[in-house]
Amino acid sequence: MDKITITASKTYEVLTDSGLLARAGQLIRQALGDKVKKLCIVTDDNVNKLYSGPLQQSLQEAGYETVLFSFPPGESSKSMETLSLLLEFLAESQLTRTDALVGLGGGITGDLTGFAAASFLRGIPFVQVPTTLLAAVDSSVGGKTGINLKAGKNLAGAFWQPSLVLFDIDTMKTLSYDLLLDGAAEAIKAGAIADRELFSYIRRADDLTDPNVIRHLSSRAIEIKRQVVEADERDTGVRQLLNFGHTIGHAIEKCSGFSISHGHAVAIGMTIVSRASKNLGWSAEDCLSPLLESLNQFRFPLECPYSASQLADAALKDKKRMGDTITLVIPVHLGDCQLKKIPVSQLEDFIKGGLL
Repeated sequence: MDKITITASKTYEVLTDSGLLARAGQLIRQALGDKVKKLCIVTDDNVNKLYSGPLQQSLQEAGYETVLFSFPPGESSKSMETLSLLLEFLAESQLTRTDALVGLGGGITGDLTGFAAASFLRGIPFVQVPTTLLAAVDSSVGGKTGINLKAGKNLAGAFWQPSLVLFDIDTMKTLSYDLLLDGAAEAIKAGAIADRELFSYIRRADDLTDPNVIRHLSSRAIEIKRQVVEADERDTGVRQLLNFGHTIGHAIEKCSGFSISHGHAVAIGMTIVSRASKNLGWSAEDCLSPLLESLNQFRFPLECPYSASQLADAALKDKKRMGDTITLVIPVHLGDCQLKKIPVSQLEDFIKGGLL
């Protein structure tokens, strides 16, 4: 079992192995202690059919009373409406401040579960059980929780660290290749901001479905995120480097009505930023070519169907805007990015310089 300890406002472990769902009850008991009696599993309808049964059995064998809240899959459920339904369900199920939530699923489930845990009774514990590579390498770690508003992605939320993260690699077997790509994009991003050697590994990794490749990508990406989160839990400084490709990526998601998934949008966003930075002379070396090589290694579709004007309009509603400036993450060297504030009036021209 791989174990990474995160030390933030709460110290917790990220455990990676095969067969963790069957051991979840015992591992959660060790993390939460004996005071917790009731657990609410939060999941979407697709994951519910696959994994709620084994998880619920493991939790009940460990002595927990369990209830289950399931919601329709998709970005539209990451909403105030679903959050309200979940909070009402928790109240009706009579969870107390010594009980806890378990988020079983991808990033939407984890973000929703974490925000509900931060809000219900002014804060109760929760556990992340990611079932997508994207959630495992990124959203399940670090304590960012939230939902979307009509104006944009993740505009309401809270910093609320989980008590434990359990990543069962066996759940990757039911993912489509496109869903695996979403996670690979975040792993490539981690390499771009902090680990040049990760690109060397990716060039040798020709099978994204290989459990050993998944294990290595996830472990290294989580370790990078650990270092960043521990240095800047509240996202006021160095943690913003984790947003490489995300400002434009979120804009692509919004313009597509979320038909372009997060990882695919971030992959396109990283190429736009890298190309623009290269053309403007902001990069000290060519970061675009190795990035494209890494993304092409896994056959990412990288064509952007939107104009600079459309993307800039969507990006200016992003939470990374501060007054009349917006912060971009610029690749200076491969494995070394820096934050750069630009006036919002220059964003459209910047994006234009990164489009093909």
